[in-house]
Amino acid sequence: MKKVNIYTDGACKGNPGPGGYGAILVYGSAEKEFSGGEAQTTNNRMELLGAITALSALKEPCEVVLTSDSKYLVDAVNKNWAVGWRAKGWKKSDGKPALNIDLWERLLDLLDTHKVKFVWVKGHAGHPYNERCDRLAVTEAEKFTK
Repeated sequence: MKKVNIYTDGACKGNPGPGGYGAILVYGSAEKEFSGGEAQTTNNRMELLGAITALSALKEPCEVVLTSDSKYLVDAVNKNWAVGWRAKGWKKSDGKPALNIDLWERLLDLLDTHKVKFVWVKGHAGHPYNERCDRLAVTEAEKFTK
């Protein structure tokens, strides 16, 4: 299985508001950047979409280390919250409906294909790939504010 590193970030100008995501896929010495955005969204949706976009670009099952500054994304996977939400009909432990179900379904399907380890990194703390992803995400969000 190929070993790949993915770095992601999401941004939102207001929450909700115009948003963007950035992702960088690293395989050996090769890097590929992804970015996109939406006129009306949330930061959490952009965080999820960054991960989904990068994982969807993989053409075969891979071992992935996905690094993100989103506790929402990393904890929901590492602590099995998202799997639990799905098992309970997309209800959280407090009985309230889970948010972003459409994106969680897509991500969980990708996690069935790839072996992914999620790693949290503090945002805006000088991590080179996280900073690059942040710039990509912010640039996309700003496209909707002009």
